[in-house]
Amino acid sequence: MQKKALVVGVSGITGGNLAETLLAHDWTVYGLARTPGTGPDGLIPVAADLLNLDSLNTALAAVSPTHVFITSWMRNDTEAENIRVNSLMVRNLLTAVSPKKTVQHVALVTGLKHYLGPFEAYAKAGTLPLTPVREEHPRLTIENFYYAQEDEVYAAAERDGFTWSIHRPHTVIGKAVGNMMNMGTTLAVYASICKETGRSFQFPGSAAQWNGISDVTDARLLAQHMLWAATTEAAHNQAFNVANGDVFRWNWLWLQLANWFGIEARGFDGAIRPLEAELAHDGALWAAIAAKYGLTEPDLNRLASAWHTDLDLSRPIEVMTDMAKSRKLGFTGYQDTRDSFVDLFTRLRAERLIP
Repeated sequence: MQKKALVVGVSGITGGNLAETLLAHDWTVYGLARTPGTGPDGLIPVAADLLNLDSLNTALAAVSPTHVFITSWMRNDTEAENIRVNSLMVRNLLTAVSPKKTVQHVALVTGLKHYLGPFEAYAKAGTLPLTPVREEHPRLTIENFYYAQEDEVYAAAERDGFTWSIHRPHTVIGKAVGNMMNMGTTLAVYASICKETGRSFQFPGSAAQWNGISDVTDARLLAQHMLWAATTEAAHNQAFNVANGDVFRWNWLWLQLANWFGIEARGFDGAIRPLEAELAHDGALWAAIAAKYGLTEPDLNRLASAWHTDLDLSRPIEVMTDMAKSRKLGFTGYQDTRDSFVDLFTRLRAERLIP
């Protein structure tokens, strides 16, 4: 049977890379977003509002997916509102695809906030897990919209009989424009501004992150993992951590990133120096850089998500991800982290998103 994927959030880092991977494996791929825009050759765009069930029913009337990949979420001012909105998005989607009874598997992408806590209590005392984080860790005893999203998937699976997988990546590194959590492109923009202005490439985070062990998740590897879980029976009805498979310290990687751009790197100097404040007044500067070098995106805020990079780099503990569960079940994917950043920077330059 021809596999038909509905990739929800196809304009984001995870969804876009997943669509490319599925198309390369000869899947039929529908890409759903509020404004899907352009995508890889072969992608069938679907425009719909996940908060509007009527919109979904209309948009998906002619779509009968065998597999649904949910990579989308919406940030709100409070965790209570995050729970309400993001659970509704998943519930509406799975309600809309339910009547045709064609769905065999649903994959949901969440992340390490499953272990570290939601935005309101992120990596704070009382929520800090033992690391490396493992899937067996129980849920935290605080509200978390990831839990609400999972519960919607479990309920729909019970109702409709499909299998599921939950994917918990660390910070995802990959190309997207307009994404809400985009460390790789944020650092590329910051480094480009430093190069243009002569500023030092100052590490913005904590001593724990500068000196501790960390890992990240390449969007291409996450796509491979989602494809593997969707098509491997032993991986069905399981939650998985997903990371590159190597570890690093920022006190090494920061210099590697600076060297690629040919700029001066400055490490942790005793204080957290938020990147959000550093870039707060650089909108006009970036627009001028874009005009000077003929870049395709002059809006700094569509490339950089400094608040999210600060969230990750200011954590008070080192954070890394245990991948033993996936390895035992046969997933052997691996990605060198330095290459993740270099490949991204090279692509951003080739597509004229950075000078």
